[in-house]
Amino acid sequence: MLVIGVDVGSLSTKAVLFDGKIKDWLIVPTGWSPKKAGGEVCQQLLSRNSYSREDVAYTIGTGYGRIALDFIQEAVTEITCHARGAHYLFPTTRTIIDIGGQDSKTISLSVQGKVLDFLMNDKCAAGTGRFLQVSAHALGLDVEDLGRVNPDLGSVNISSMCTVFAESEIISLLALGVEKEKIINGIHNSIARRIKVMLDQVGKKEQIVFTGGVAKNSALKKVLEKEIERKIIVPEEPQIMGALGAALLAYEKIKK
Repeated sequence: MLVIGVDVGSLSTKAVLFDGKIKDWLIVPTGWSPKKAGGEVCQQLLSRNSYSREDVAYTIGTGYGRIALDFIQEAVTEITCHARGAHYLFPTTRTIIDIGGQDSKTISLSVQGKVLDFLMNDKCAAGTGRFLQVSAHALGLDVEDLGRVNPDLGSVNISSMCTVFAESEIISLLALGVEKEKIINGIHNSIARRIKVMLDQVGKKEQIVFTGGVAKNSALKKVLEKEIERKIIVPEEPQIMGALGAALLAYEKIKK
């Protein structure tokens, strides 16, 4: 009764091993080949738990690279998988904020955990993990450093959410002598305002769960909570929510 859920994202690929409970999970960089990353993350996950592919009854893939996977039995959208994963860990979840490498989503759920509505920003990298990576590079920092800044230190307005123009704006602000902390807070504020607009369209009912790699940014979480005037829950490992949801759906398949 062993299944795998694999989520191939633009920056990282995640897999969850499930047999009625979470046995193990793994995250690896996606790199240039989604197909290769998906295969490798599953193989590594199985090997370190002393299993082979033959021990897996069903595998579901999700994420933007799911169509590249040739070893899965089924592909499911990340909207459905994130909803299922978040509702499994937090049964009272009614709203999900998911910010990944190249897109951001807001999802509204029913009491039963079904998707009622969603909104996705996938036209550009504005406000995503890639946006934060580029911003951190312009500041001469690691992306993890952005989450350590105190939101109460003040901020400067970042007028552009376009990754290219925002990078130029950050460089100009540094040249003017603006403190890095204020620039970082400005970046976080601009992302929070963008997410609020998305939430206003799908609703922001309690309980709100923040998923995706960007959810590890604790400073952004605080800014978001202030902007939307709601408390936000971040799972212990927010990046595996899609893979977990895929694994749960796979387990349901073999239980029928």
